[in-house]
Amino acid sequence: MHKISNDCVACGACVDACPVGAIESGDIYTITDACVDCGACVDQCPVSAISAE
Repeated sequence: MHKISNDCVACGACVDACPVGAIESGDIYTITDACVDCGACVDQCPVSAISAE
């Protein structure tokens, strides 16, 4: 599963990229268990805060 680090700036770019709605907003966004590891969110993050765990 992918993980969002503390580098997250909560811009929301990853939310729109996720085809299964597995990203929850907050001060730092989180990826839920609904993640299918497609990686669509990784390239959308402008601060490279998303990586495979």
